[in-house]
Amino acid sequence: MRSRAAIVREPGGAWSVEEFELDPPRAGEVLLQMAAAGLCHSDDHIRSGFLSAPAGSARVQMPPTIGGHEGSAVVVEVGANVTGFMPGDHVVTSFLAVCGHCRWCTSGMEYLCDTGAGTLMPGMPTDGTFRHHSRCGEDLRHTSKIGAFAQHTVVAADSLVKIDPGLPLVPSALLSCAVPTGYGSTAHRAGVSDGDTVVVIGVGGIGTAALQGAALSGATNVVAVDPVVFKRDSALQFGATHTAATVSTAAAVVRELTRGVMADAVVLSPSAIGDADVADALSLTRKGGTCVLTGMAAPETGSVRLDLQDFILMNKNLCGTLFGSCNPTTEIPALARLYQEGKLKLDEMITRRYRLDDINVAFDDLLGGRVIRGVIDFSLE
Repeated sequence: MRSRAAIVREPGGAWSVEEFELDPPRAGEVLLQMAAAGLCHSDDHIRSGFLSAPAGSARVQMPPTIGGHEGSAVVVEVGANVTGFMPGDHVVTSFLAVCGHCRWCTSGMEYLCDTGAGTLMPGMPTDGTFRHHSRCGEDLRHTSKIGAFAQHTVVAADSLVKIDPGLPLVPSALLSCAVPTGYGSTAHRAGVSDGDTVVVIGVGGIGTAALQGAALSGATNVVAVDPVVFKRDSALQFGATHTAATVSTAAAVVRELTRGVMADAVVLSPSAIGDADVADALSLTRKGGTCVLTGMAAPETGSVRLDLQDFILMNKNLCGTLFGSCNPTTEIPALARLYQEGKLKLDEMITRRYRLDDINVAFDDLLGGRVIRGVIDFSLE
């Protein structure tokens, strides 16, 4: 069949919205009609080449590539051996596939699934071949095996989670990446509990979800740190009790709030983590506290500078997280229930909805700090 998608053809180039050819789903695969796709900095990292590894590395995802990994959709057709989905089902995509039977899945850590670990490799996870092709016949990669910036896409059934058909599809797209990643960073990886003081550095889509996770976990003080005034102001409706433009300003706020003890948990969620960011985040972390690295780093960022005496003698914890250490098959439905109960804000996170043809405008808004979450709404076509 023929459909339309936003494709990046060269690192640093603009998104090109064009028609492409899509093969039907094979065994273990599902054809989707996309309803909405969230705009994430990770998608721009693919476009800009920020995530490209050194030449020759298997991790390089070179163009041409259909963008998008955060999405909601309706099932159109299922391939052979697909038993968990049927046409008409409402789903959200999971950029981390869940096989359900590897060591990590069976021990309750789906976010470390061996199948999901290949998210940046080319081809379908089912057989390594391609379903998406340009009009001239070239194979097209699809970001994170999803390709959410397409009106239609074919994905592995392992990369989908069914949701209640009563849920509105556009806000549900945020359950695919931003919300579990941010929410889980505070609620799960940092283990925030009643009375804690939490700092979130970078309050875009993921950081805003981290604020909500902290507040829902019972944190007393939640400090949002971001240089953009709009984002700091917005943070106050998502659980932030205080805001700061810089880490140094936040340090003074946290010091006063905790009488010098500092934060129980710090989540670092900027668009990209730089060399100096980790030390800054640890400087806000109390003795025995936890600092969670949620943002992405460039592949060449091989080391960071730390005050090792402070880190060791203060018994601090520094850890990474993937998907907020959430299990997609259970956490996405659980977060959807929080939304239905009015406890989790999704609609409010969507600053603006865009047509697919306006995707370059949408990313300009994202990079300019003018949105918390922008969403491609395919009903606007």
